[in-house]
Amino acid sequence: MYWYEEDVKRLEANRITEECDPEIIFYGSSSIRLWNSLYLDFPDKKVTNLGFGGSTLAACVWFFERIMTDYKPRVLIVYAGDNDLGDGRNPEEIFIFFQQLMVKATKQFGSIPCYFISLKPSLIRWHMEDRFRYTNNLIESEIIKCQNNWKFVDVFKKMLDKSGQPKPEYYTSDGLHLSGQGYQLWKEVVQEILA
Repeated sequence: MYWYEEDVKRLEANRITEECDPEIIFYGSSSIRLWNSLYLDFPDKKVTNLGFGGSTLAACVWFFERIMTDYKPRVLIVYAGDNDLGDGRNPEEIFIFFQQLMVKATKQFGSIPCYFISLKPSLIRWHMEDRFRYTNNLIESEIIKCQNNWKFVDVFKKMLDKSGQPKPEYYTSDGLHLSGQGYQLWKEVVQEILA
């Protein structure tokens, strides 16, 4: 996990200079980190962006306590797991990381509302569609079974066209990261769950 160290140190340093406590923490991989319009998208909320590197869900679990030190949010929103599959991990491993994240979040924040944004159907990883769907299914089923403070936010289906393929307009030219239109969709989905 040493390759994330610089990003994690940056987040730790940013915490020291933050002027107020955020109500909502966005946490996870580059899909969160590159959400450059986040503060403009939620102008009536105190939000903070704790995305780092091309992080995995495994890394989000590993660094959770360090990054979340001194935070007392009202809401936690997480996106990660995409890169775990890209690195060759299987859905069951990612599911275990998610269970670990649930435990850490409860220990750190109690029973605040927590939202897991489903893995997105990126163009470049579409050949692994079945693994993405299975991972999402495992996590959603766990959230439903536990009936606790976690909610599953399905962006996967919303990012597909009528023929069931990923919509290219939601992605940058690399076929992996979100475009402005992609973030607009995510903003609308998140605003809806927070309403």
